Amino acid sequence: MAQKLEGKVAVVTGATTGIGLATAKQFADEGAHVFITGRRKAKLDAAVAAIGPNATGVQADSAKLADLDVLFETVKIAKGRIDVLFVAAGGGAMLPLGAITEEHYEDTFGRNVKGLIFTVQKALPLLVDGASVILTGSTTGITGTANFSVYSASKAAVRNLARSWILDLKERRIRVNVVSPGPTRTPGLVNLAGPDEANQKGLLDYLATQVPAGRVGEPEEIAKAAVFLASDDSSFVTGAELFVDGGTAQV
Repeated sequence: MAQKLEGKVAVVTGATTGIGLATAKQFADEGAHVFITGRRKAKLDAAVAAIGPNATGVQADSAKLADLDVLFETVKIAKGRIDVLFVAAGGGAMLPLGAITEEHYEDTFGRNVKGLIFTVQKALPLLVDGASVILTGSTTGITGTANFSVYSASKAAVRNLARSWILDLKERRIRVNVVSPGPTRTPGLVNLAGPDEANQKGLLDYLATQVPAGRVGEPEEIAKAAVFLASDDSSFVTGAELFVDGGTAQV
């Protein structure tokens, strides 16, 4: 069976854990050479080892523009082009209205909006005509979530960036889509409950009751959707938001 991304060059930011790592693995399994980023060298090295010989790690914080310059210069020297860009870097913490701080706002929008904007913009010279750009949204971008308003607003911004960018990039036939996970078993999610394993399990069990499918998702399930958006299987899909959420945002 032919590999869906055979010979492609992919960049996946924030790929040391969770959805980013699972997606980088599947991109590599489908034949792509994958450049991955992470802020911590030890985790980055472990991720490269887990993905295999088709992975190159670049230590970078996507919210720091100088780090992005290093990333894309590395890609330029090694491969000279990008066929697929998956912006998975991001995250956020929970704070209710009344407790929101400037630091909380800056951190959340820096990671989820600023970092995303400049990741895509700085990648433009290397993106081939007809490339696929995949942004990471969230079901929280269209639903209300207590104590999570700043994060939710940042993901709503991501959705609108995709709508606008397909117009900016239409002459180059670059497709821009958003994959929006629902509750997914990742370190970023379980850590919202703190370090106690019982509390983490309680959070996942509670979230499962809120999902029509009756369970939380796994990172590999989101990765499969990203492979679809990265490949020619989605050649007429652009500006779309693909929910991989067990029905969470649909009811």
